[in-house]
Amino acid sequence: MAMGRYRISSGTSPVSTTGGNPRYLGEKVMMKTIKKGTAAIGLLAMFAYQSVWAALPTPVPPSTAPAAGDWIALISGYIKDGGLVLGLAIAVLGFLWVAYLGFAKFNEARQGKAEWAEVGVLGIVGAIVLIFASYLLTEAAGVI
Repeated sequence: MAMGRYRISSGTSPVSTTGGNPRYLGEKVMMKTIKKGTAAIGLLAMFAYQSVWAALPTPVPPSTAPAAGDWIALISGYIKDGGLVLGLAIAVLGFLWVAYLGFAKFNEARQGKAEWAEVGVLGIVGAIVLIFASYLLTEAAGVI
């Protein structure tokens, strides 16, 4: 049957599937490769799984060193250490904030939009803020 320039064939397609098998020879080769690769990865995973459990290090105890079997003190110690790390992260963010403001004010002074005295004041006030934040973190570490 012909329609204009295109021809529609009513016969069997040269590309057919039979019983769920791949259509092309390339697909057969690819399926074999995938099956072999999956089997190799599974076998490797089985061997790696056994060796992973053998080489695990012991977990680091918290800084409070709770007694053996005291789960509440262990969790409390980890929470304390996490709070200290969070406080240090906040202090680092404060340092970066003061440094950013210092660079911005320095850039403004170079362009003539701000006076150099403002850069000096920002440096002194920023240093005082960072020293005060460090003092507060040290006191908070003793309280926690």
